[in-house]
Parts: sequence; C-alpha cells; structure tokens
Amino acid sequence: MSMRHATKQVNPFLSVPIGRLFLLNALPMTAVMLMGGVLNIVDGIFVGLFIGSDALAAVSLAFPIAMVLSALSTLAGGGMSSLMARHLGAGDHIPAGRVFAEAHGLVLAISIALIALWPVVGVALIGSMTAGNPKVAELAQGYLQITIIGTPIQFMLGIHADALRTEGQAGLIAILSVLVNLFNIGANWLGIVVLGLGVSGSALGTVAALALGLVLVLSVRRYSKGLLPLSVLRTHNWLRGWSQIIRLGLPLCLSFIGIAVVVSTVMLSLRLHAGAQYSAFVAAYGVVTRLLSFAFLPQMAIALATQSIAGNNVGAGRNDRALATLRLAISAAFLWCMSVALTGTFAGTAIGSWFSDDPAVINAIAEILRPMMLIYASSGPILVLALYFQSLGHPGRTAALTLVKPWLLTPLFILTLSASFGAPGIWMAFPLAEVIMLIFAVVIGRNVLRTTSIQTFNNGEYR
Repeated sequence: MSMRHATKQVNPFLSVPIGRLFLLNALPMTAVMLMGGVLNIVDGIFVGLFIGSDALAAVSLAFPIAMVLSALSTLAGGGMSSLMARHLGAGDHIPAGRVFAEAHGLVLAISIALIALWPVVGVALIGSMTAGNPKVAELAQGYLQITIIGTPIQFMLGIHADALRTEGQAGLIAILSVLVNLFNIGANWLGIVVLGLGVSGSALGTVAALALGLVLVLSVRRYSKGLLPLSVLRTHNWLRGWSQIIRLGLPLCLSFIGIAVVVSTVMLSLRLHAGAQYSAFVAAYGVVTRLLSFAFLPQMAIALATQSIAGNNVGAGRNDRALATLRLAISAAFLWCMSVALTGTFAGTAIGSWFSDDPAVINAIAEILRPMMLIYASSGPILVLALYFQSLGHPGRTAALTLVKPWLLTPLFILTLSASFGAPGIWMAFPLAEVIMLIFAVVIGRNVLRTTSIQTFNNGEYR
C-alpha cells in the first residue's frame, strides 16, 4: 500500500457539485458557529441579569484574553487544516496523519506554557485592565483562572473539530456542537443561577462542556472507519513540523489577537474620553462584542467551508472547483453581513434591552452599533478571500487581509478620532477602517476571480 493512497475512500470534496458541496459544509458549520454564539449571548444574559453589572464588566474586560486563547487555538487548527486538506485532496493520508499528530504536540506545548505563566502575569494584567476596581478585578481573575486551566481541553477539542471539518464531517460536527452547547447552557445556568457561583460558575460550565465535547470527538474518531485513525497519534512524532503549521496558522491567529488589541484600545479610549459615561459604555461595548462575535461566526463558517473545499480541490489539481467555491462563498458572506448591518442599525435599542434594564447601557449599545454597521457588509467577503489564500498556502496574502485592520488601521483611527471627537469618534473608526480594507482587498484579489491559474501543490509545498 503506497503512502499516497493509504485508503481508497472516495473524497466527496472532489466529486459532489460545488453548490451542493458548499451547502453541505457551510450550513452545518454555520449551525456549529451559531450555537457557540447563542451560548455566548445567553451566558451574557445570565451574567448581566442574575449577577449584576460588575460581573458583566468583569467578563467584558476578560474578553481580550479569551480572544487570545481562541487565537492560539486557531494557530494550530488553521495551519493544520490548510496542510491536511491539500494532503487529503492529493490522497496522501500518511502525511495528513503526521500533520494531525504534530498539531497535538503544538497545542499541548502552548497550553502548558499558558498555565505556567498565568500565576506570574495574570494578577498584574487583570489589575491594569480593571483600572483599580477591586471587585471587578476579583471577578475577572476567578473567571480567567478557570479558563486558563481548561486550555488543554479547549485546544485539543479545537484541532479535532478542525480535522473532522477537513475530512468532510461538517454535519457530524454540527450535531455534536448542538449537544455540547446545550449542555454548556445548562451547566452555566446551574453554576450561575442555582449554585450561585457567579462568573466562576460560567467558566466551570464551559470547561465541563469542552471536556464532554473532547470525549465525543475522540469516540467518533475511534469508531469511524472513514477518518484518520487515532493510531496516527502514536506512530508520528508530536514534536516535529510545528514551524509549517505556525507559518500557515499565524495570520489568522494574529487577526484574533488583533481583535483583542482593538478591544483594549477601545477600553483605553473610553477611560480617557467617556467621562461619567465610562461604566455604561464599558458594559455596552461588552454586549456589542458579544453581538459582533455572534455575527462573525457565520462569516467564519463560510470561510472555513471555503478553506476545506478549496484546499482539497487544489491538492487534487481541481482549480476550477476551488475558484467556483470562492465566488459562491463571497456572495453568501455578503448577504449575511448585509442582514447583520441592517439589524444592528435599526434594532440596537431592542437588542440592548435583552442584556440590561439600565437605560444608559441600552442607549449606549444602540449608539455604538449604528456607526459600526455602516460598512460592515464588506467584512465577510474579505474574510472569505483571506482564508481562500490560506487554503492555497499563501500566508502573506492572508496576513495582509487579516492583520492590517486590527493591528494598524482600527487602533490608529480609534486613538486619533477619540482624541478629536471624544467617545463618538471611537465608533466612527470602525467603518473608516472597513473602507480602506475594502479597497485593499480589491487591489490584492482583483485577479483571483478571473483566473484559473494556481500553483501546483507537491509534497506539502507550492511549486
């Protein structure tokens, strides 16, 4: 049996019509992402209504660190998926298994480092973020300590979910996600409302749900013949191949960390310019980040489906199918983002009342959403194009489309406009950055939709 054709499984990514294939992957992944978003929003409602505004502020201030953890999970999962998809498309199952094992070693090393560093830097970091508010600092510290301890489970579950997606099991992931997130909502209700554990109850419920999810995905892989077997984790070295995974996963990872940079810049600008409205705006912006995280998830689902389909087809030399997928995905992402923009523009007050009964917080939510939604419809297509380039093994173009806005444009505009116009200037920074990124994306990707020329993938690299 050759390495290239270790199994004779038919790869559906290469044979199913593109429209149907896109729906079979994008819809389940959207369900997966939306369930996570529903959990995030429901958890915010639990925290805001049953614990109080200090707890909501603490969880909001913890959001940048939570985004960093998500980014580190993406570092391994995104890079692994890009390589695995092309290997599987080419029929190279043994190299695909090697990459899968190497990703395990990478996430284990990252999680051990985080757990070791948190006692050293965690207290000081939380203290600086909470501006001397001891109650909020204590709540945020307890919440994040539990979250950090749970990172090995979170990261392992992330790469197993990414592997299943790359192997064409999006529907299965959706079913498992519904089960795990419903369990998570129930566990958070138990911890927050019934047991009265506060924000720690939320963190404990989430870790318990992640553990359940990891057990389920391991069981699926153990008993499913069409997937890479768990034995590849014993036969391949976990300590090799990290550099290639990191190189491909780094742009998307840094884009998530960039979101944390943007949130931190907003918090700093609010502290400097919001005056007496600071507390209301911090709570409101925490709600807005949850809402926009929810809106981002279907975009990410569409982009991940594009990555899986395009990667497999490019690995098999089916460049026409990869480009057809890109065109379809850009259209779908635009329609979703346009619906989000319209909802945020006209229903901000109604949405705000779900999270708080404080009129100042409700009005601040609506005030933040209106300007942020002006050019929001362009964000989804740009993300799809970025992950398409990642699936081809072009981290430079992916980095350009995912890093310029959160690391440069948005923080720069937030600081500049808030200094000139106060708190309202913060929210105008977002559409201004989106306009520039739209122009940038058109320049970078103007030839992609018109060409069928893609470099040949061979032995894990493009030639």
